[in-house]
Order: sequence, then structure tokens, then C-alpha cells
Amino acid sequence: MQRAPDKLDLSSARPADEAVQELLRLFPAIRTELNKIDFDRLRLALGEAVDIGKERYGMNWPGKADCFKAIQTPSLGTLRPCPEESVNFDTTENLIIEGDNLEVLKLLQKSYLGKVKMIYIDPPYNTGNDFIYPDNYTETLQTYLEYTGQANSEGKKFGTNLETDGRFHSKWLSMMYPRLFLGRNLLRDDGLLFVSIDDNEIRNLRTICDELFGEENYCGTFVWEKKKKPSFLNANLGIVTEYVVAYSRNRGASPAFIGGKVEQGKMYPFNNTGNPLSILKFPPGTVRFGCRDGNFQPQDMSEGSIHTELLDPLTIRDGKNVEAFRLRGEWRYSQARVDEFVREGAEIVIRKIPFRPNLVNQGDRDKKMSNLLTTKGSGTPTYEDATEELRELFGRDVIEYPKPVGLLETLIGAVTSGQDIVLDYFAGSGTTGHAVLNLNKRDKSARQFLLIQLPEPIEIGEYATLTELTKERIRRAIKKLQAEDVGRLKLGDDESQVYGFRVFKLAESNFRPWETGVPHDTNALERQLDLSVRHIRQDRSEQDILYEILLKSGYPLTTPVETITIADKAVHSVAGGQLLICLERKLTLELIRAMAGRNPERVVCLDEGFAGNDQLKTNAAHIFEPTDRREAKSDARRFRTV
Repeated sequence: MQRAPDKLDLSSARPADEAVQELLRLFPAIRTELNKIDFDRLRLALGEAVDIGKERYGMNWPGKADCFKAIQTPSLGTLRPCPEESVNFDTTENLIIEGDNLEVLKLLQKSYLGKVKMIYIDPPYNTGNDFIYPDNYTETLQTYLEYTGQANSEGKKFGTNLETDGRFHSKWLSMMYPRLFLGRNLLRDDGLLFVSIDDNEIRNLRTICDELFGEENYCGTFVWEKKKKPSFLNANLGIVTEYVVAYSRNRGASPAFIGGKVEQGKMYPFNNTGNPLSILKFPPGTVRFGCRDGNFQPQDMSEGSIHTELLDPLTIRDGKNVEAFRLRGEWRYSQARVDEFVREGAEIVIRKIPFRPNLVNQGDRDKKMSNLLTTKGSGTPTYEDATEELRELFGRDVIEYPKPVGLLETLIGAVTSGQDIVLDYFAGSGTTGHAVLNLNKRDKSARQFLLIQLPEPIEIGEYATLTELTKERIRRAIKKLQAEDVGRLKLGDDESQVYGFRVFKLAESNFRPWETGVPHDTNALERQLDLSVRHIRQDRSEQDILYEILLKSGYPLTTPVETITIADKAVHSVAGGQLLICLERKLTLELIRAMAGRNPERVVCLDEGFAGNDQLKTNAAHIFEPTDRREAKSDARRFRTV
């Protein structure tokens, strides 16, 4: 029996597939003949853990069932590279993707699953005139193509969500739910989600996030002072605050939110009158005394209502205790906390006689940030400051209510470092990307931003869409930072890796799918068969095809790609040779053998490269077959065509 090469799956990942495989791994007995799940067996396996009652705690709304259909419907789109609109396309790790974020998030599932450290989004607040959404979840790609003029319009459009609509909140929930679901999949185990929101939908946002992330992974809500002067649009109050809701993928693995360093000499009173008397032991050299050196005998040093008793002889030399000693008193801290101070290198201070430990100098230790973000308290900027920032970049007002860079710097800086990926799929004017650039310069890191934005029409000067403004903002931010550097800043091996971005745009797949709905007549079927042989769209470049294969093979869009020559043919070597992609239209047996000799994990070639040579195709499949059981299990050297 002749073996044919496998076909590369051109659809996006189906989120349910991974969950099904995990259930089958945990409970093998629930597997049916078709590798599906027998729910009756699953209930038996789970026993009392299954709730089969009709009334359950949870949130429902009209259209929630369609959310799951939207999540499970794969995308057949692609992301086309646009080097001419990019900055340092070949070297940068940053991405700006123009497209409907639901479709783009689906396309990123294979390549970015579990790789994102932080998601920040600033979605529409559902105020009645700012909500943009696809009308029909089953046609989101087609709707987008029509919306952006890439396909003939049939009346489908993106539009606003009016309060007069009977499903005002339901439509907002149906828009947010699948995007939060797919976004969560991209987070690392220690990853975090931050969502800006106001009073209109914060209750509903919390409820669906509790469902998707789990109540136990709710980290808290930041209250942000958005304006210096209150807005009196509200009939009852002058509103000066908004919120940033924070959830973790796994709270046990997520980091503390760092808000700077502990102040030198910050007061940590040990005494707390009213607690029972207890004894604390202090090891040698751990206490600094603000009194004279000398020798002290055990004695009662109580004064007023505060009780302190020295239980051991004490020698103070050069301001430090020479030997261990014990104090009996009414303490706020336990012995375990004192031991923790010692392990962390903190310095316990007793200022005077009578001995009362009343200060811990924690040095250069990080401190957790407060959930109150105000101008006077934390120095967090406001909407007015954000407007001024853009005026400085563009010389005029370009957009209403942009988020300030300082707010994003605070949030991103609190939980990321190094080469962490920061994703924003409601990118707006690009504040998140701007903040990442600023932070990288400040702490010499190489965080990567991944921005996704729908090309909403804005008609501001020369910028016809919001994504045009986003790209120009990041270009100007880069130029400003480079001008400040004057060649002094070195971030990693190549500054262009940090100072740049790659632009990709959502489009139909480069490969025409087989159309099942064609008329059942000879001419139509002949044309369909011809298209199945020459199924690459005519206006697509080799680079377009390369990046679609890259993305749908599970490699990030910034994976290093080198074009090399093998057997006189051009071959793209991905990730140091892990994946070989050959887009030649005339393949040879010599080329197939030479690629196999390099032992790649996977090889992808164009199906039309075999030019109808079935024998060559069979030989190629045979050459790349696993040679032993270990390779078969690891799926090594798999050969695929597209």
C-alpha cells in the first residue's frame, strides 16, 4: 500500500481538542471507539464530584451558547506580513497585528499557547456608542474582509451597541466571553490578565472572569484616579475613578505585584499592647542598637503600658548584639516572622533603652503595590496626562481618552521582566506597546509586545484607521527613545530587536479550501478540481505562504528563519533547522533525501511541487517515515504537504 505525505492542517487550533485529550489521559476508561468521551462513564469516574441538578450557580444570558460555537469554530484565515509598514522587521520580537481580535486569537492558539506572561486589555466599556463587534460569529472572517474592503460587501458590518437594544448587556458579554476564553489559553501558568473597565460592566466582567479563570484566581481590583477634576455627567456623583481588574491563570504560580522598593527605615512596630506576653529570640549580630555599647544583665525594662523584659545577659559592641538574647513582651510578630526577617537580611533596630524592637530596615527589598492608583499617592497619570503625551508626539490631539503610558508602565513593570511577552488585543492607540518600549529602556530588558487592533475608521488627518495611528505612534516613540539614547543603550545583542515591530494583517488563507457547495455539474467540478491542484491564491507572495505555514505549524511569528540552499533549491530553515519549508514548484528526490539527512523535526513542501509525480511523493513519504518506535512516538521527521 502506497503511503502519501500528511497534509498540513490549515485551520486554527480547536480549544476543546486539548481538553478532550487531557480528559482521556486522566480517565482512559471514558474513551469510545472514535476517541470521543462517554459522559456516563465520566460521571461514574468522578462520582460525587458531578453536579447533576437542574439549578446551578452561574451566569447565563441570551447568546451564551453561541459563544461556545464561536470559540470552537476554527479560523481559516492567515496573517500576511507587511515588512514595508514595519520597523526592523527581520530582527524585532514585537508584533502589531491588524484584524478582528477574535479571528487573530484563534490563529495564535497553536503558536502562542501558554507563552504570554501578561495580558492587558482596554475593551469597549459598553457606554452605548463605542462597541464594535461582528454581527455573526459564524462569519467573522468574511465580515472582517467585507468591513476592510477585501471582499464584496453583502451588508454585513461592525456596529455600535445601543442602549435601546433589548440585549444591551448580553451583546457585550457575548463579545467579551470568547475573547477572554481564548486569551486565557495563551497565558503561561504564572501569567496574569488585567482588564480596564468602568462602572457600566464591572459586575458582569467579574462574573464571567470568575467563571473562566476561577474565583480563586481573582487577584484584586485596582482603583485608578482617571481625572484630576470630576466629571458631572453622572446624575448623582462626580466620577473620578475607573478600575483595572486582575486575574491570574494560576494564583499559586503567579508573582507578587511589585510596586517599588521598601523605604529605608520603615517602621514595623513590634509592640502591640493587649497581646499575651511571649518570648522572641534574636541571633547574634541581627539587632542594631541606637544606645551605647556595654553589658546588660537580665532585667524588667517595662515602661508605662508596654511590657518588655530582657531574659539573657546582653553585650552590645559596635552597635550590634554579640550573642543571642531573648526578650519577653507583647509582640506583634511571631518568632517565625523574626526568623524570616533574619533570612531576608533585614536589620532589626532597637532605638533606645528600655529595649523595644521598633523598626526593621529591609534595605533593597521589593514591596507589593497598592490597589489605589492616584496622582498624589502613587504618581499615576490621568487621562489629561495621556492626552498631553500624544500631543507631544503628534503636535495635536489625535484620539479621545487614550490610556496614559505611566499607568501601563506601572502594571506591566509590576509583573514582567526579561523577555516576557505582553499581549493587548484591544490595542487602541498602542499605549501598551509604548509602555513596553519605555520599560525596556529603563531596566534594560527585552519584553515583547503583541498588539492586536481592528482597523476602525477614525479619519484623523492622514490616518484613516486606528491601526495606522497605532503604528505611527510606536514609530515616533521609537525615534524619541533612540534620540535620547544617542547610541548608549545596548539591549541584548541587537538594539533593533527591542526597537522595532513586525506588522501582520488578517486575510483569507493563501490556500483556497475545497468548496463543498459547488454546483454538481461537469464544468463546475472541473474548475474545482483545477483549483485544488493550483490552490494558492494568485496575489500571494512566497513570504505570505511561508508565514502561514510557520504559524499553522505552531511556531511564533518572530521565530528566526534562514533561507539556505539544499540540492540547488531554496529551503527556509526555521528555528535552527527544526522545521524545513520548501516552496519550490519542482521537487527532486535528491532534495528530499538531502532535507531528510539534516534530521529536521518536520518538513513541509508544496503539493504542487510534485507536479503529479506520485512515485516521488510516495518515496518522500517513505524517506521520512520513523525508523524506530521511539521516533514513531515522538512524531519525528514528519513530512507534510500543503
